[in-house]
Amino acid sequence: MTVHRLDRAEARRIAVRAQLLDAPRPADLLGVVRGLTLLQIDPIAAVAPSADLILWSRLGSSYRPAQLQQALERDRTLFEHNAMVRPMDDLALHLPSMAAWPAREAPREWLRANDRFRRDVLELLGSAGPLPSRDIPDTSAVAWRSTGWTDNRNVTQMLEFLMMRGEVAVAGRRGRQRLWDLAERVYPAGTPLLSAAEAQRMRTARRLRSLGIVRENAPGSPAEPLSVGRAGDEAVVEGVPGTWRVDPEAIGRPFAGRTVLLSPFDRLVHDRARIRALFGFEYTLEMYKPRAARRWGYFALPILHGDRLIGKVDAGADRRSGTFLLHAVHEDVPFAPAVTEAVQDQLEDLSAWLGLRLSRGS
Repeated sequence: MTVHRLDRAEARRIAVRAQLLDAPRPADLLGVVRGLTLLQIDPIAAVAPSADLILWSRLGSSYRPAQLQQALERDRTLFEHNAMVRPMDDLALHLPSMAAWPAREAPREWLRANDRFRRDVLELLGSAGPLPSRDIPDTSAVAWRSTGWTDNRNVTQMLEFLMMRGEVAVAGRRGRQRLWDLAERVYPAGTPLLSAAEAQRMRTARRLRSLGIVRENAPGSPAEPLSVGRAGDEAVVEGVPGTWRVDPEAIGRPFAGRTVLLSPFDRLVHDRARIRALFGFEYTLEMYKPRAARRWGYFALPILHGDRLIGKVDAGADRRSGTFLLHAVHEDVPFAPAVTEAVQDQLEDLSAWLGLRLSRGS
């Protein structure tokens, strides 16, 4: 059994390269999403929608949000599922888990009680889709009960469940509203059928390549776990407790870094324990904290410089005034003049991409 012994600098460079954040930049949108395996969708757009900001971090100002919309809605090279954008090439890796959904009894029982409702939705989409949820009547026999925001939101819940089962799919968006259609009209015919075990093996291998190096048994979230099973090789990182799984093809490759501002939802910083261990970087998304309790800001953007995470930018887009408001640049360690200049260049590039004027806010 091969056990690789890495220093922290090599481990960091593996992680940065895997996330396509080294230099030179990648060339095209589809290649980026294939490399990352996913883009997270989040309604918070204090600077820009998360998926767009993640693509800007890789592609730079040549990227336009209309390119993502075209790939999803017209080219069908990408698909949206469970608040993630994924390559359509990877659909076969997700169909087995769709076929097995749900594992929990509560949604199974609700679907059984509302089978007529389910068929009503599918028949309507078949004849009139794609449709937003507000155009779909609620014919449920049993209301969905929840202590959260989904309580009695029966149409939305049914559509979510049918999406998870692979019966319906997001065909596009009208503003922030999803447009729903039958999955057979969104997903390509002839997608190969894989066994659940083979699909899981391929997904974990793809996940490891996209992250480069992962702690063994890293949990992640139900929507997108971080664990990669036994994919790759075992590794130990000098000065860091525990064992890791590493993509062996990523070891020893040349590295040239750059300076870039990251979304708080960026996969490089998604695993907070990993960035503490490898980068010595502390980060918390503070939008849910009271203003007085925030250290770095409502939607602070982590700063990557080479293979180090060096600070946070507290900034936000004020589209009413046409400005990109810079409240503060938090330096984890004092910046050298060249680093300050590189960060300023990124701030100007981001504001120009947003179509806003950079302004120091209060």
